[in-house]
Amino acid sequence: MSQQSRSGRIPGSGNGRRRKPPTKGRRAVTVAAWGAAALVVVGGSGLGYAYLKLNGNLKGVDINAQLGTERPDNVDNGSMDILVLGSDSRSGDNGAYGKDEGGARSDTAMVVHVYEGHKKASVVSIPRDTLVARPACTDGQGETVAGEKRAMFNTAYEVGGPACAVKTVESMSGIRMDHYIEVDFTGFTKLIDKLGGVEVTTTRRITDDKSHLDLAPGTHTLDGEQSLGLVRTRKSVGDGSDLGRIQLQQDFMKAFIEQVKDVGVLTNPKKLLDVADTATKAITPDSELDSVNELMGFAKGLSGIGSEDVHMVTMPVRYDPADPNRVLPLEAQSRQVWQALKADRSIPASATKDTATGQADGVVK
Repeated sequence: MSQQSRSGRIPGSGNGRRRKPPTKGRRAVTVAAWGAAALVVVGGSGLGYAYLKLNGNLKGVDINAQLGTERPDNVDNGSMDILVLGSDSRSGDNGAYGKDEGGARSDTAMVVHVYEGHKKASVVSIPRDTLVARPACTDGQGETVAGEKRAMFNTAYEVGGPACAVKTVESMSGIRMDHYIEVDFTGFTKLIDKLGGVEVTTTRRITDDKSHLDLAPGTHTLDGEQSLGLVRTRKSVGDGSDLGRIQLQQDFMKAFIEQVKDVGVLTNPKKLLDVADTATKAITPDSELDSVNELMGFAKGLSGIGSEDVHMVTMPVRYDPADPNRVLPLEAQSRQVWQALKADRSIPASATKDTATGQADGVVK
């Protein structure tokens, strides 16, 4: 379902009290934040060459064909769920960010739940070090990958690719993913550079040789390399865990969403095309979002959501007593999170109370 929600309506066309239409600045913020920067304007401008160029950049993956029918029910309540992965591939241009260890991993994983009416969203980050029951799945070559009872979450992508990652999330949450969007390291850095960087304020020094990052306390405009370093660092913040890194990622995304409105893409056609070209090269969507028209409809459906309408949490977890470098889901509280989203309700505060946090809150503002 490329341009429709599970209720069959075009995203953003839900009933209810009408809000004041979003300004051009706010619309630009939202579209860029969801990985479709400037596609709305470029796609509707009649620039045939630009349209074909952007369309040629998009390479989709057919999640539905690989997963078949053994999936959670497609609940018809007007909401939409998207699995967003940041891929940890060590091949090609991404080799600059680490040693190639034989396979790609999902370095960042977020379930984005867009509520009925498409005016607000919740984002649930899944720690990559979470030990989960990974189900058997079929990889991109049609081969069956065996399940595993205590597997790190990010191995699902490593052994079976996007479809296995989706199946693992669906197995954990009981929620069917409507869409999948993957962003790679190289594309991320180039997109940030095209947008002119992101301004953040650090409250303490962050130094990480592995992610090539050295930031003194204060305000910084981060380029692509520095932004990538920030969202990947872990040892130099909080308790050094993946949970601390997730807190940095969430704070960075809030800053990114807030600042995109100032980059001037709506008044600069060349910059607009450059941003859209870079954005479409940076992502791998599912096969229902792998054309400009489909991605444009998807982005338009999210254009009413601003940063103040997005609630970000981390899946409730605790440190594994057998291995402090791993975390385990808090079953009852995680169930609260997933059941709330499945019912299209807000995540209750009790679901994330007294869970492991990573202790990096407030390091970046």
